[in-house]
Amino acid sequence: MKLRTRVVLAATAAATALAASAGPALAWAPAGSAPIHPGVRTTTEGSGQCTANFVFADGSSTYIGQAAHCSSTGEATETDGCTADSLPLGTRVEIEGATRPGVLAYNSWLAMQEAGETDPDTCAYNDFALVEIDPADVDLVNPSVPFWGGPAGLSASGTSTGAKVLSYGSSSLRGGITQLSPKEGFSLGTSANGWTHAVSTLTPGIPGDSGSAFLDGRGRALGVLSTLALAPLPLSNGVGDLAHEIAWANDEGGQSIRLVNGTEPFRGPLLPI
Repeated sequence: MKLRTRVVLAATAAATALAASAGPALAWAPAGSAPIHPGVRTTTEGSGQCTANFVFADGSSTYIGQAAHCSSTGEATETDGCTADSLPLGTRVEIEGATRPGVLAYNSWLAMQEAGETDPDTCAYNDFALVEIDPADVDLVNPSVPFWGGPAGLSASGTSTGAKVLSYGSSSLRGGITQLSPKEGFSLGTSANGWTHAVSTLTPGIPGDSGSAFLDGRGRALGVLSTLALAPLPLSNGVGDLAHEIAWANDEGGQSIRLVNGTEPFRGPLLPI
């Protein structure tokens, strides 16, 4: 149930093009009854529990996303993905609602180490992983974010201070009280050359929420919950920028993935900005 702690938190057109739905070849389960969807819990064998973010596809496989640090083997304070240790690809991942385990198919930390990445912003904030869903369970999947709907494409422009953000976490520490899972708040700004967003929500993400999806105020996929921050606001969170993470995975990490749009319309924020 790791949620990394960071003391200070400091998109491209190509990424936008990869945000298209996986297309009509995939028939998704109804949103109201699909057991696998953004927001389900994932438990990586040998590491801990996290929350899945979005659904992705590459033409041959279907994946659910989580944070790279969800398969880490180090301390919660180890935030540099270019040096931190992780379980290997192929590690079993239990997916809530699935009949069979998924497998860790991509991990940005492992990929950056293999590629010899040295950019400090990329190393610090590229925190993204893919769990391949067993083919027998693909017909149990719906890509819509619970409560909020969407995603309605990929946010490729970051956020400005005060912009609305929305999320859905499934930490087991909430004792199954799903009314506490939807979170609404605002951005504290984008930093590290667009790689990360500091956010504040009415209740912060807690251990077990790691990897969960963040949407912007228009329902676009914004990012992945990565850290619990002590600055610039106590108990704020750090959210890795999904457009940057997808672009890196496809350009440098050997992937060809695209975000799958939700089948349910985005309902919009509940509170005024």
